[in-house]
Parts: sequence; C-alpha cells; structure tokens
Amino acid sequence: MLHPDVHAQQPDKEKPMPPRPNPTARQMRLGTELRKMREAAGATAREAAQILGSGSAQLSHLEAGRFGVSEQRIRRLAAHYACDDAAYVDALVAMAAERGKGWWEEYRGIMAPSGPDLAELEHHALSIRTFEMAHIPGLLQTEDHMRAAFRFVSPGWPPEELDSFIEFRLERQKIITGEHGKPFDAVVHEAALRIRVGGCKVAQAQLARILTLSEAVHVTLRVVPFDSEAFAGAGHSMLYACGPVPQLDTVQIDTGHGAFFVDAEARLNQYRQRYTRIESTALDPRASRDLIMRISHEP
Repeated sequence: MLHPDVHAQQPDKEKPMPPRPNPTARQMRLGTELRKMREAAGATAREAAQILGSGSAQLSHLEAGRFGVSEQRIRRLAAHYACDDAAYVDALVAMAAERGKGWWEEYRGIMAPSGPDLAELEHHALSIRTFEMAHIPGLLQTEDHMRAAFRFVSPGWPPEELDSFIEFRLERQKIITGEHGKPFDAVVHEAALRIRVGGCKVAQAQLARILTLSEAVHVTLRVVPFDSEAFAGAGHSMLYACGPVPQLDTVQIDTGHGAFFVDAEARLNQYRQRYTRIESTALDPRASRDLIMRISHEP
C-alpha cells in the first residue's frame, strides 16, 4: 500500500529529461526496478504519477527507462511505496546518478545492443560467475581462439567486422586482466576444454592461457570432469553478474538467436541454485588445474 501521507505531500514539479530513443539495458533495468517497487506497494501508475506531479504517459516512459530520474524522485517514490530497504534504494539512486559513457558505447551500431549492454553489466558488477558447457568463457579466450570460433560461426563476416568483435571482447577481458581485476568464478565442463578450436596449437595456447589466468587471486576456476557422477546437464550456459544488492543481480544467457538478460526475482533465485549445484559437481581449483595440465599435454 501507499504511504499514508501520500496525499499530504506536495508533488515533485521537476520536469523530466527528453525521452531516450534507445535506452540501454541498464537504463531499462532501473525503470523496471521502479515499476517492481510500485507494484509491490499495490500502487497504480496513475497514483505514482500524481506523486511526481506528472502524467501517466511520463511515468510509463520513466518505468521503461526512456526518461532519466533524479535521486529526489527515487527517494520520494520509495517513501510513498513504503520501501524500507535502504541498501536497495541507495543502489537505485547510484544507478540513476551515473553520468558519462563507457568505452562500450563506441561499439553500439557495430554489433547487436546485447554486446555493449553485457560490457556495461560486467563493468558495474561487484563480481562475475559463469558456467560454460561447450565453450571457453569469453573472458578467458585467446585472440586466436576467438578468431577461429567467430569464423566458424559466421564465415561470411567481413574482416573489419571480425576485427571489431575481437577487439571488443579483448577490451571486455580487462575486467579481470586489468590492474584491479574483478572477482571472477568460472565453472567449465571438461568437454569445452577438449574441443580443439582452431587446431592443436591454438587449443594448447588456450589451455595455457586459462592456467595462467587461474593463478590470479581474484580468479577461481573449477572443471566439471566427464566422470562426475553428480552432474546431469544444466541446459544453457550462463553469466551471473552480482549487483550491489541481490535484487540487482542479472543473468545473461546466450542462445542461437542472440543473448538476453534475466532479472525476475524468481528466475534469479533459480539460477543461483543452479550455479551452486553445478559448482558442487566440479573439482576443486587445484584438481581442476591438474586436469587442465594433463589435457594440455595430450597429443
């Protein structure tokens, strides 16, 4: 329900910014969270619009990420929605206050929006977890591995477009290879390690790269071996980005028709549990490194 003093408050006369024609996934997520907060309070869009002194159309734009929103407005809405989760509200305020464009914006229009949106998601995540069944995680791939994989999937790509995709992924990797690497946990099935993408030499260099990166204190790598009796498949691979509060976690899923993001609370909980189950079937980091080393020395 709405705060009991909703009609005693003066409406916020702040004028909204011009609408964004193509909001990013992060901008839409902020709007989505404001809508979730309103719906949890049982408030209608009309009631929320009255709180802000605006119309229902403007509120619709705000909850779709097409309008920016100030700290004052977020806190006013949270108070009227009786949302007392201070950490959650503070995290929404921080999202709204973000200014400037990240490096990934240079690639909008060059690739599908999900690419730059993923880079932005990784940039703002507190930590990243990933599971791959048949592929080496993109953040661990060598340039030769990327080039071979991209050429196989899209053999007709122009060379300059292929170079842009590789450049973009290499830039993404700085999130864990940079001076202040972000905590990164990866669970990889043995199948992905044995697929010789690009041939034997490229595959061996890829395994060496994984071993090197796994030595970093902020990187944890586990392998699910073929002989694991607890593993029974997991459907899609996933990248799990941990937000400043659990409500702002996000899962990214790759499919044959492109990538999409998951942020519904029930689905997030499902993927948390799935990752925990997968992780429990994997070798510990030391045994995982030993297995990778053995595979890398096989003829």
